[in-house]
Parts: sequence; structure tokens; C-alpha cells
Amino acid sequence: MDAGFDLAGIAPVSDSPELEYFPQWIEEGRAGEMKYLEARDEQGRLKRASLANVAPWARSVVVCAINYNTAQPYSTQFTDKGRGWISRYAWSGQDYHDSLMKRLRQVEAALRNAVLSAPPSGLQNNALMTRCYVDTGPIVERVAAKYAGIGWIGKNTCIINQKMGSWMFLGVILTSIELAASLPAPDRCGSCTRCIDACPTDAFLAPYRLDSNKCIAYLTIEKRGAIPEEMRAGIGRHVFGCDICQDVCPWNRKAPATKLEEFQPRAEMVNPALDWLAEISAEEFRNTFRGTPVSRAKRAGLRRNAVVAMGNSGEKQFIPLLKKLAADEDENVAESATRAIREIG
Repeated sequence: MDAGFDLAGIAPVSDSPELEYFPQWIEEGRAGEMKYLEARDEQGRLKRASLANVAPWARSVVVCAINYNTAQPYSTQFTDKGRGWISRYAWSGQDYHDSLMKRLRQVEAALRNAVLSAPPSGLQNNALMTRCYVDTGPIVERVAAKYAGIGWIGKNTCIINQKMGSWMFLGVILTSIELAASLPAPDRCGSCTRCIDACPTDAFLAPYRLDSNKCIAYLTIEKRGAIPEEMRAGIGRHVFGCDICQDVCPWNRKAPATKLEEFQPRAEMVNPALDWLAEISAEEFRNTFRGTPVSRAKRAGLRRNAVVAMGNSGEKQFIPLLKKLAADEDENVAESATRAIREIG
């Protein structure tokens, strides 16, 4: 594609079974502290439960996907106990929102030019409406991606494409004209439950159903304050996000690596040293992670995660540093360090 996307499709605007489950998921508290997922319109309706609640003018959703996988080992092959794991999607050190939005704008412009150069009969006064989102709008992108034929929603709740696997960023364009919809991709998970079986925190309530409160990605990125004690051991050495349920997926065994320079990993993002992260200064954090997905965890969260990971490593070499951190001004770091000493000892 001219805009650089690997896949694209069109989803109809209609309420799906997946979205019907969304209000129940919220009501059960499965979103944890992610209050933005609970956003409601003026009538008190959950915005993400239906496009009609936020964009009643929308008639079609253009879904675009781009591969971010790189030719690096998976977390399940990672053995260095002195280093932590940052999720694969954050390795480039660039904000994928900006990269995808630039490409979406190209597709949006091409769509507008095509429509306005030959307006359909129902288009009044050239009043074409469009809106672009990259993880920022009140829309569940993976549901739209399923009905746009990008892939099926796997048992790990990720979109999986038969040829590309699941290492994909998604972007969507809402449009006020009705376009010919793509065919949904068939579910090819079959009887496989490797993603569910591999999750060390038992975050899956059932196939296709995730409890964010137990998800390592949520705990290391979105969760503020202390990580619940019963969850810490399962986090292992993850310091930002988690790839386990994708790493074990058979559809990712032969997932292609992207050739795009903007998604190539920066050395400091792959398996960073835990002691470095635990003591990282405010200035070094800004200089290293400014404008990257890792900044979402904030310096306090990243240090807390590194300390928890040191405790899980079992490495006695960390004890002197942990004793120092047990007196840290950040109470979550200090508490985590005290517990990590007990875990190692």
C-alpha cells in the first residue's frame, strides 16, 4: 500500500456480540484502574459499547494494520536473570501512535479525494465526515479489525492474522459513507489453549476473556501504587508489558519481521539491566524514554517494576542495592525492595 500498511479492510457499523459483552466486563471491574474505558456519553451510555453512542453519523470503519515484529528472541527464550523484559511493541523507542496516524491521514486523504471527485447520490453538499484513531478513540479496534477481515480475535484477545501472526498495530478511520464491507476472518485458534496455559498470573477468565487486574501488561504499565503481593511472583522479570501469550502462539512461529526502520529496536530497550532501571534518575528517564511507550509507566512505575523483578530473579547480587532501595523516598520502591530481599533471602 502507498501509505505503508500491511493490511486493510472495511468493517460495517453494527453492534457485535463482542461489544455486547463489554458493559458486563466493565461492571465486573475487569478494567482495573483504566477509567478511560468506562467513559460515558451524556445519556450515561458506555462510549465503547457502541459506535452509535459516539459517532451516530458513522457508516463504515476502515481498519489498517502494520507489522512491528522484529527478528529478536521471544521473552520465552530470555534467560538472563540480571535483565528485565520490555514488551516488543515498545522496542523502537518511537511512539507508534504518531507513526500510524501519519499513515492514516494519507489513507483518509485518498478516501476523501476518491469520494468527493465522484460523490455518491446520498452525499449532501459534499458533507463527508471522517475521523482517525490510533488507540485514542472510544472504539474497540480489535472488534472492528475482526469484521474488517484483518484477523480473528484469538483466545488471548489479540487480533491474529493467518500469515502475519499477531504483532500488529491497528489504526481506524470512521467514515460517514457506507463502503462495501470485508468478510470477517474465520477463527483458527481451534482447540489450542497455549496462551491461556502459559499465562503466569492466570489473567484469562476463559478463552477470549481477560481480567486486566491480573494481566502483567496492566500491572506493569497502567497500575499505579503498589502491585498486589499475590501478583508479584507471576510478573517474573517483566518491567514493561508482557508478550508471553503472543510468544507461545503457534501463529507467531513464522511471523515475518518488519523492514521498516522506525520499528527497529533500540539496544537499551531490549533486555535492559534491572539495576540500571531501579536507580534510573529523573533526567536519564526523560532522556531515554521521552516520546516512547515506556513513558506511560512513568519513572516511579518503571523503578517499582524493576525492583519486583529483582526479587523474582533470585539473584543475591542484587541484595546490596535492594537494601539501599529499602530506604528509598518512593514508598512503593522501598516496600517492594524490602519484600524482594525476603524473596531472595
